[in-house]
Amino acid sequence: MPQTIEVFGRVADNVERVIIGKRETVGLTLISLICEGHVLIEDVPGVGKTALVSAIAKSLDARFRRVQFTPDLLPSDITGFSLFNPKSGEFEYREGAVMCNILLADEINRTSPKTQSSLLEAMEEKQVTVDGITHTIPKPFLVLATENPVEYLGTHPLPEAQMDRFFMRVSLGYPDAAQENEILSTYRIENPLDALEAVASVDDILDAQRNVREIHVSPDVSGYIVSLVRATRANEYVLLGASPRGSLYLYRAAQAVALLSGRDYVVPDDVKKILLPVLAHRISLRPEARQKKVTAADILGAIVKGTRVPVK
Repeated sequence: MPQTIEVFGRVADNVERVIIGKRETVGLTLISLICEGHVLIEDVPGVGKTALVSAIAKSLDARFRRVQFTPDLLPSDITGFSLFNPKSGEFEYREGAVMCNILLADEINRTSPKTQSSLLEAMEEKQVTVDGITHTIPKPFLVLATENPVEYLGTHPLPEAQMDRFFMRVSLGYPDAAQENEILSTYRIENPLDALEAVASVDDILDAQRNVREIHVSPDVSGYIVSLVRATRANEYVLLGASPRGSLYLYRAAQAVALLSGRDYVVPDDVKKILLPVLAHRISLRPEARQKKVTAADILGAIVKGTRVPVK
């Protein structure tokens, strides 16, 4: 456990040499990594979405690939394809972009739904099937996808099935004045990303992923998680509530928060701390919620207040 905390801090510090003043978002992204989850980074242009992913990739001694999701991107660009070899007389598999440890799906909502859906099997099962043959993706495997939520021309909204496969949705947001001044100073001569070096290995991440699963979750806390998730399905403003996958991801995220807090057990506050980034994007709102300007964050806040907290 201490080794995982040390590795986490080392990577977070390294990323913060590039991403100024966004420790919480960096931490959430790294929590997803050690929980074997994928992250959707949703924010306006120019706040550092792509730089965040690149900094994480360079901080890890892992295989990284970047794909710009454009309208002409094909599913085979993602999954790979079979190519006939005239010398051997057989079809051979040619790797697609997913055959890596960290995949940056840049502006994921700019490609067609057909190409978006090519990621579904990879994100859920860590494998791709091409011409009936299954190919395993190396571990660890993390999809970090970016999208601009305010630009609609030429974009395709992610379907619910795709959204549900993202462990978290996070946002960087604009920096405050002091942070923006620090950005100007840091980037004055050169981009700090160019000098970034790896500070953790693939084995470090795999060890952290194993350690997270060893964190104890009592039946009371587990029941608390289920109660919170089930409440999203009964809210009057919710059209589609969080799925059982949401329960599992919230459970795993709470284990990670406990581990990074130096505990080998989960408490209700761990669940509350991670609730919003894990569940908010899994909730589809009814039209009346938008009319009354009720957000997923408002609903989750009310659910937390209305759900009994276990005392044990």
